[in-house]
Amino acid sequence: MSVTELPVRSARSATREAARAAPVGMQKGQQTKAAIVDAALGLATQIGLEGLSIGALAEVMRMSKSGVFAHFGSREELQISVIREYFARFEEEVFYPALKEAKGLPRVQALFGNWMKRVAVELQSGCIFISGAVEFDDRPGPVRDALATSVQTWLAAMYRAVVLAKEAGHLRPDADERQIAFEIHGLILALHYEARFLKTPGSIERTQQAFQSILARYGNGDALTSPLARPA
Repeated sequence: MSVTELPVRSARSATREAARAAPVGMQKGQQTKAAIVDAALGLATQIGLEGLSIGALAEVMRMSKSGVFAHFGSREELQISVIREYFARFEEEVFYPALKEAKGLPRVQALFGNWMKRVAVELQSGCIFISGAVEFDDRPGPVRDALATSVQTWLAAMYRAVVLAKEAGHLRPDADERQIAFEIHGLILALHYEARFLKTPGSIERTQQAFQSILARYGNGDALTSPLARPA
């Protein structure tokens, strides 16, 4: 199967969407670059960052290689641009909506719930954070740094939400915040492996059940029964 046969949005469709989303006054070159990054992101979720190349993207976009290259200068910069765009979308879908919830368990639950919604889609399309970790775990350089920084930033946000939950009295005084954040991250990784790779039925339900078990083990019993701490 060639890259043009992969189910990514067409160059024309991507360009139109990028143009609609672009601020008034954005130059045509910026609109085109945004459309290229959008198409590159769709391609990378299917073939990985390592499989992403100027030539493959030019084929999808129906542009010349030199035309695509002019916007990035190198394959590495293209890969980093895709990582940044992926992380920006992750923030918009997972992190920022959760900030509307009260500090404490409501926010932790919202972060996890939003994360699960995104994973439900990525089980079909793929996750750049996970595939990228496999591709670049032992390959030092700017692409690996961009991936690691994005993941570390997100995990730090989850950890901070857990810390605030403890400070709000929603978790036991002796609860280990880092352990809780670690276990939550582990649930997502296990879900990807079980559901996407092994195709294990009921993986999403088991993940949700495991999250509730974490809250039960580390939660302050009185706080867990309060309206603020219960999930909506």
